[in-house]
Amino acid sequence: MSLQYFAGAACRTLTARKDGPSLYEVCDPILRQPGSGGDPHLSKFYRTALGNPALRTLLRRAGLPELNDPARLNALRQALVLARDNPTPDWESVGGPIAELVDGITLQHPAPPRRTGAVAMPPAAEIDRVIRACGADLLGSYGRNGFIPTYAAFNLIGDPDIRGREVLMALQGLDARGYKNSTLMFNLARVFIARSPAAAVINPPWRGIAEPMWEPVQIRHRSAYYDAFFTEALLSYLETGLASSEQTGAARAAIAAMVDFCLETSREEVRGADGKSYHVVTALAPPPHPRFSRFFTQIKQDLGFGVYVPDCDTTACSFSAATQAGSNDPILDQPLVDFYAGYQVRAGGNEPRVTVPINDNIDYEGGVATWIDSMAGERPYGNDLDPTLNLDVLEVSFRNLTRWQILETEARLAFIRRIVGFQQRLVLSGAFADPRAHIYYLPELYCAYFGRCYHAFMALPQAARQAIDPGGAFELIRLRVLAYVEDELVGREMNPFDAALALIALGHLGGNEASFAPAVHCIVTAFGEGGRRHPYRAYEWNKMKTPTRILVGGPEVTSAFVLMGLALARRCR
Repeated sequence: MSLQYFAGAACRTLTARKDGPSLYEVCDPILRQPGSGGDPHLSKFYRTALGNPALRTLLRRAGLPELNDPARLNALRQALVLARDNPTPDWESVGGPIAELVDGITLQHPAPPRRTGAVAMPPAAEIDRVIRACGADLLGSYGRNGFIPTYAAFNLIGDPDIRGREVLMALQGLDARGYKNSTLMFNLARVFIARSPAAAVINPPWRGIAEPMWEPVQIRHRSAYYDAFFTEALLSYLETGLASSEQTGAARAAIAAMVDFCLETSREEVRGADGKSYHVVTALAPPPHPRFSRFFTQIKQDLGFGVYVPDCDTTACSFSAATQAGSNDPILDQPLVDFYAGYQVRAGGNEPRVTVPINDNIDYEGGVATWIDSMAGERPYGNDLDPTLNLDVLEVSFRNLTRWQILETEARLAFIRRIVGFQQRLVLSGAFADPRAHIYYLPELYCAYFGRCYHAFMALPQAARQAIDPGGAFELIRLRVLAYVEDELVGREMNPFDAALALIALGHLGGNEASFAPAVHCIVTAFGEGGRRHPYRAYEWNKMKTPTRILVGGPEVTSAFVLMGLALARRCR
């Protein structure tokens, strides 16, 4: 959006007619200062996240007319008092008035228009030029920073899939008190935002599906999950043969350092359901390794995001990247599938493991939950179950099939088959294309990551593929996902990030040759949109739906996806 758009939207916000109490008229009498006893963090969170001068100015004329009713206003305030003063409140009672307000807002997922007109495949020289630029962007960023950063950004309007029902699920299923507080207050604030002209400032329209990230409010940080992804991107760059000899040496050094960050710096010991000790990979290594600025380190603590635990996705992607890079670290010899089996959902058995079932429109049977209990028993996010994560579990298992003796061990093979069954039901039901089915990712990213998983599966010997998938589930999923990408993703207007995801899926799944051209054309045409520092802008790579919509991505992330997508398109020409 242009400066003219934001200036107009801000002017309309600041001059809007106010009808009903504002967020601050509701909350200031209760939360400007801590209450007596109870939980002091709620007031601290309010002052830090919602009571800052910039947001106060933007929302000062955002009122809710239904709160002119004294009974409704009093019920809302009493809920906040209960959350402030009770160390262990009834979260259904606390969240009820907020959930009712959340159900009064209307948010929608992006619905890009159908693409019109045919486009030609750009020349091979243009494709190679963009690949080289993206490779140089990654290596240049690593050289400047000593790592390749990724960024987080808050979108306070929240996620369309989080309605009142899901707010109550989160309040009751999350574990850490600070995370409950932030979920409560962010969801109250999003009502005032979504129902006022402020929505146009905080959530402007965009082209395509993946949401662009607004640069001024991005929080730079480092995680093993990101280093694993960038490792795969640099390996892809080396495979193209387009890297110079100097870049090749720099890429190999960066890959070795990032694998070390994943397997050593971010390593954490946990206890499996079988009672054995395992080494997994934590979502955020201890300070100073995440590389937050001092300012944001304090803000993170004030917002209640102080405890991080390992997760199954970061562990799987780290092990996979290290395997692809040729690492022989002994941590890779662990039969990770034995540990994951303790987090696999079995109907009627361990279903309560999923405490935040905000995507309960899908059948969890056979899926692996996200968050790993720390050795101290910490589980700040409760637990949830994401389909894309389960593709990563399959992919790393295929790459380590022999090392972990999966085919030779009946229980391990049964574990893998149950995840395959989970994915087959998801895709055949059509739910894979519904954003509500996903916790942390877009359906389009699910398609790209299925392509990545399918590629690893097809690299196995025929006998191994038959043992894992005797019913042909992978071929059924491939056809459904490919049809969705060719019709819904490539068939509509895209931004460069969407186009890169499409190419990854098309390249791995054997897409129609004509389907590549629109995506490649989109990427080549948008080259340079990142300004002087990067080839492309930052877009939504993954997200947290609670406590609000927190996007994760970065211009380097876009470069990495574009590089991998074009490398596949180049190979398929």
